[in-house]
Amino acid sequence: MRYMILIHADEAAMANVPAETTYQMSAAYGAYTEALKKSGVWLAGDRLKPSQATTQVRMSNGKTNVLDGPYADTKEQLAGFYMIEAADIDTAIEWAARCPAASVGTVELRPIWEMAEYAAKAG
Repeated sequence: MRYMILIHADEAAMANVPAETTYQMSAAYGAYTEALKKSGVWLAGDRLKPSQATTQVRMSNGKTNVLDGPYADTKEQLAGFYMIEAADIDTAIEWAARCPAASVGTVELRPIWEMAEYAAKAG
């Protein structure tokens, strides 16, 4: 089953982190990514640009409404993600717990709703 590991971080706090700490975190993410790849569970992953680069798109009465971000006032923002393939939820939790963000912020683990599975049930 595929899972998303969603990394939430406080952008304001990250802006004030010393350069040395930033290098250490970058190295930790690099090692984590390599471990995911070597294990064969890694499918995709990347860091996201800050929430100021967010664009929200909604349709209303047939018109496209665009709102440039940030659009939500929250303590933590979505900062990045990994998509993994894990045999079960316990394995996915183990990988999420190893994510460097789990020790300083919030890591959300969410199963992906497989569209083929949905289509089979609906059809």
